[in-house]
Amino acid sequence: MRHAKKRLIVASVLAASLVASLAGCASAGTGTDGKNGELTLWTHNGGNTEELAAVQAVVDKYNASQDKTTVKVQAFPQSSYNDSVVAAAASGKLPCIVDIDGPNVPNWAWAKYLTPLDLSVDLDENLPSTLGKWNGETYSVGYYDVALALFARTSVLEKAGIRVATIDEPWTKDEFDAALKALKADGTWDKPLDLGTADVGEWYPYAYSPLLQSFGGDLINRDDMQSADGALNGKKAVEWAEWMQSLVTDGYVAPKSGADAALDLENNVSAIMLGGSWAAGKLSTALGDDLSVLPLPDLGEGVKIGGGSWQWGVTSGCADPEAAMDYLSFSLSPENIADVAKATATIPATDAAAALVPGFEEGGDLALFREFSKQFAELRPETPAYPFISSEFTKATQDILNGGDPQATLDKAVKAIDGNIKSNGGYTQK
Repeated sequence: MRHAKKRLIVASVLAASLVASLAGCASAGTGTDGKNGELTLWTHNGGNTEELAAVQAVVDKYNASQDKTTVKVQAFPQSSYNDSVVAAAASGKLPCIVDIDGPNVPNWAWAKYLTPLDLSVDLDENLPSTLGKWNGETYSVGYYDVALALFARTSVLEKAGIRVATIDEPWTKDEFDAALKALKADGTWDKPLDLGTADVGEWYPYAYSPLLQSFGGDLINRDDMQSADGALNGKKAVEWAEWMQSLVTDGYVAPKSGADAALDLENNVSAIMLGGSWAAGKLSTALGDDLSVLPLPDLGEGVKIGGGSWQWGVTSGCADPEAAMDYLSFSLSPENIADVAKATATIPATDAAAALVPGFEEGGDLALFREFSKQFAELRPETPAYPFISSEFTKATQDILNGGDPQATLDKAVKAIDGNIKSNGGYTQK
C-alpha cells in the first residue's frame, strides 16, 4: 500500500483545511528563485525513495543537457509539504517549480501561487486526468495517473456463480449487490468487500465520490461551482449514502478495514477489494492467473473512478519563468515519463511513454488500467473550494458509515461547503 498512501492521501484533513483557509489571504509574491541561473524544485517525495530518485534523475539529465540553468531539488515529507508551500507563499519565498496534487491546482491557481503553463511540448496526448486546469487555462502537468479497480480471485467468483465483469460489461448495481449477498452467504468471509475504509484524507473523495457520481449525485453543482445544494444532498446523493451505509449494516464492509487491503485479499480475509493500479503487481505475483481485475460497478449513471494525481507547476513569483518552463518541457519526454512511471508503478501519462513501460504497452497486462483511466476517470471538482469540500465529504462519509442519518449528514456538509464558498466571495478570480 505504499504507493496508495503516497499518491492518494495527499494530506491530513487539517492540512487540507489549512490550504483552503489560507489560500485566500496568501500570495506568491515576488520571489528571488530563478536568478543567477539557478532554479529550485520542491517535491513532496521526502521519504519516498523510488520517486525521489526518479525525479532527481530527470533533473540531472536536464542539468547535463545545457549550461544555462541549474535545477536543484528540495524534498519535503509529504505530511508537511502543503503547509510548507502555504507558508512560503505567504512570505513570498516559493521556489520556481512545485509539485501539486491535482485536485488542489485550482486552489493554488486562485491564490496566485501558480502561473499558467507555456510549454514547448504538445499536451494533447496526455491523459486528461494528468492536466490541472482552472478558468480554462492549464496550470500543471503530471507524468502519471493511477486508476481504481476491483480485485478478486476468479475461482472465488466462479464458485459463487458470479459473472466476471468486463470493461464493456461492468456489473450493474443489482449484480454487485447480489454478488456481495452470495459471498456473505458462503460464510468464508466475515466482510467480503474491502473498501479501504481505514484510510483517511484524500482517499475518501478519491475512492467514494465516484460511487456517488455513479448514482447521479456529486460533490458540487459543476455548472457554476457555487453550491453543493442538490448535488451532495439531493435524492441521488441520499440513495448513495443509504447504500454505502447498507454495505456496513448488511455485513459486507467493515466501517474500519484492515491496514493493508491487498494483503487481506491475498490471505483470503476478503473476497473483493477496491484498490488501485499500484496494487496490481503485488497481487499478480501472489495470485497469478487466478487474479481478476474488474471495473467498478455501474450504479446507475455509468462507471466512474477518480482521476488526477501529483503534477508539476511553475510559481507566479519565479524570477525566470522561461527557464522553469524549459525544464518542464524537457522533463515531459516519453523517456522521462516512462522512467518515472516505472519507478512509481503508475500509469504513464502518454501513449508514447506507455509503449516504453513493460505491461502498459498496447496489449500489455497493465494496459487495462490506462483504459479505465481513459474511459471512466472523473476529475474532482475544478474549484478553489476543493480542499474544503474534500474535508467535509470525508467527515460526512465517515459519519454515514458509522450510522449517521444520511440526509441530515449530507445537509450539514452542504451547509458548511456553501458557507465556505460564500465567505470566499465565490472563489472568483482575484
